[in-house]
Amino acid sequence: MTALDARRLVTVATAVAFLASGCSAPILANPPLTFPSPPGPSAAPSHAPDPIAISLPRDDGPHDRLTEWWYYTGHLHTDTGRRFGFEAVIFRAERGSVPPSWAAHLALTEEPDGLTGGSFHYAQRSEIGPQVDRSPRDAGGNPSGFDLQVAGLSPRLIVDGAPASAAPWRLAGADGSDRIEAALAPAEVGAAGANFGLQLDLESAKAAALHDGDGFVDFGAAGSSYYYSRTRLTVTGTLDLDGAQLSVEGIAWFDHQWGDFVSVGGGGWDWFAVNLGDGTDLTLSLVRDVDGAVVLKYGTIVDRDGVVTHLDGSAFTVEALGYWPSPRSGHTYGVGWRITLPSGLPIGPAEIVLQPTVFDQELDTRATTGVAYWEGSQNVFVARLDDRSVVDRGSEAYVEMTRYGP
Repeated sequence: MTALDARRLVTVATAVAFLASGCSAPILANPPLTFPSPPGPSAAPSHAPDPIAISLPRDDGPHDRLTEWWYYTGHLHTDTGRRFGFEAVIFRAERGSVPPSWAAHLALTEEPDGLTGGSFHYAQRSEIGPQVDRSPRDAGGNPSGFDLQVAGLSPRLIVDGAPASAAPWRLAGADGSDRIEAALAPAEVGAAGANFGLQLDLESAKAAALHDGDGFVDFGAAGSSYYYSRTRLTVTGTLDLDGAQLSVEGIAWFDHQWGDFVSVGGGGWDWFAVNLGDGTDLTLSLVRDVDGAVVLKYGTIVDRDGVVTHLDGSAFTVEALGYWPSPRSGHTYGVGWRITLPSGLPIGPAEIVLQPTVFDQELDTRATTGVAYWEGSQNVFVARLDDRSVVDRGSEAYVEMTRYGP
């Protein structure tokens, strides 16, 4: 049996087992799986007690933890004025004796330009095994960055007769110099509704921001997570869209999170990432428990010089301004948000209003992660609280909403 045949056998077995399960739970949240898998270690190596001080670029690389992700969102534009949002993410999961499981999502938002109403397209992949991780390591096995390449197609496509794998989607980087190489395979184009790919170079303009002060966030009974962001990366490269190769530039946001948790907080979360036009970056997180109650609320401000300030839950408010029901998943998401910050921004007390560039930016990724979620680019309006004057233009933002339904 060739290596390709072995990969296809494992991937098909994964797909069949997942579909037979009725998609009842997230792959990244499942207990040890029972489908056939390649031989692998029965337990992850032990590690020192948490928290462990974050050290970069070592901690840019993978960790032997239950859950981990490398996550980009960003904003691109062409010299003719076309504007796009994008998402590129790879998830890693360890569950029992099964080798590491990986999922990858790639999404593109073509923002309205006055002539078109905008559009949203996405694709998803999954793969099992250590071959995805090609990160550089020293003689002791310690990573000095990450290089992750997911080639396995969505289990649903494979069950329908698609090849088991294609040219990999690659996310790689170290110390804020990163690369995204990801393009849809022919079998993925139909479900996505467009043929697109990204070839992007990203350079961080600021040092990494460690959330909650030291980069360690405690979820209580739901576990804990290490979490840092590179909040403003300059982006250059090409976007391939339906046969046209577009030169693009813009900015992006990178999140890296890992830890011994299954679902953050035990439920879902709302996540906001705002790049203000004055160079200030802001992220807010509202974490919910299994009953939907907010159990953790925090944020981080990174000023134009890279100075990081932690925000506790009393430092801001977030209000949904409207709702959008998904015709696919049945979930109802907030669309439009008002963020109020009485202090902390260079412009003083401010109100930030976010409106989605396209309402339907839902990713139904139940075939690879077991969940549907909303993640999309935003129009941003910033005003001072005292005189209501608009004080910031040229800002960008992304919003993510997860676990809004089964």
